[in-house]
Amino acid sequence: MATATRTMRNIGPKEELFSWEGKDKTGKIMRGEMRATGDTVVQATLRRQGVLVTRIKKQKMARGGRIGEKDIALFTRQLATMMKSGVPLLQAFDIGIKGSPNPALSRLLNDVRNDVETGSSLAQAFSKHPVHFDKLFCNLVHAGEQAGILDNLLDRIATYKEKILAIKSKIKSALFYPAAVIVVAALVISVMMLFVIPEFKNVFTSFGADLPAPTLMVIAMSDFFVDYWYILLGTVIGTIVGISYMYKRSEKMQILVDRAVLKLPVVGDIIMKATVARWARTLSTMFAAGVPLVEALDSVGGASGNYVYLKATRQIQNEISGGTSLTVAMQNASVFPTMVVQMVSIGEESGQLDSMLSKSADFYEQEVDDAVGGLSQLLEPIIMVFLGTVIGGLVVAMYLPIFKLGSVV
Repeated sequence: MATATRTMRNIGPKEELFSWEGKDKTGKIMRGEMRATGDTVVQATLRRQGVLVTRIKKQKMARGGRIGEKDIALFTRQLATMMKSGVPLLQAFDIGIKGSPNPALSRLLNDVRNDVETGSSLAQAFSKHPVHFDKLFCNLVHAGEQAGILDNLLDRIATYKEKILAIKSKIKSALFYPAAVIVVAALVISVMMLFVIPEFKNVFTSFGADLPAPTLMVIAMSDFFVDYWYILLGTVIGTIVGISYMYKRSEKMQILVDRAVLKLPVVGDIIMKATVARWARTLSTMFAAGVPLVEALDSVGGASGNYVYLKATRQIQNEISGGTSLTVAMQNASVFPTMVVQMVSIGEESGQLDSMLSKSADFYEQEVDDAVGGLSQLLEPIIMVFLGTVIGGLVVAMYLPIFKLGSVV
């Protein structure tokens, strides 16, 4: 039944993009764009808004484009800046729509603008697009609208998103180099095993001489690659796809993988610090906006990006709901560094919890920055030794018979 319902929804009227021109009650000329199922819908909607339509034209909707976190962060910063400068909300959206080089983002902003124009609150309009505006984003916007400080809250959201993106970028840069080297090394070894070493084997067979043990071992490995390369490739791809599939659908697998990642040497410590920084930054932002602590923790766990901390946040939330202090609940979770727990304790006692959490986030963001720089310097010699040992070992093993033959001659 659910499948049938979804199918019926999918075959509903298709929306198209229309540009329109009209006059308001004072005679002022107005222009804009609207997505609707037909020009009659556009005309009816504008009439309800007090606009006398003089022209409607169907536009070609630009395809393509992907909306990333960076796009949302940039738009939020632009919206906050325009609202602080006194630009009306709908006009700010018009500027954002026309100034965006991403067609997908323009369509998204146009949908949000139309919802606001027809009477929805900004938080309600954002909440209709949970893929791009998560619960944390919508809660903060709602708090800003209720308190009349929407421009300040948007500025805080933009700062939060920029800092989170900066941490993610540093983590990616720390992992990209070793991952790229490993992939290149795997490709080089595969090419040698499948194409280079079999040629050497044919040459050595024509000699009819006994081969050294290292050469025999490498040739045996090459024979295995040649005979079963499709099984090896299928196993690697199947393992990656299988783990990804189970990770998305099994909470136990998510916790298992995220716990294993945190225990990795060197890299695990960086990921832990980045996760703690995101956790503290998110809770600080929510708490400073006036969101109750228990309600704020709903968004904090998911924003941490690690299921170990998501599970710990759920435990903390349950304990706080039962009357336990945040400090004690964090201690019981046993996943937070002592410094963060102590900073939270000071914040609770002094009534400056958001400030202490923000300082903790600043500290661990700087720690991540320093650790990433140190990791690059540490990995370079290790990777060079690894590549030299593996690839150099293969080359030497294949040239040993030639050296042996030369010494006989």
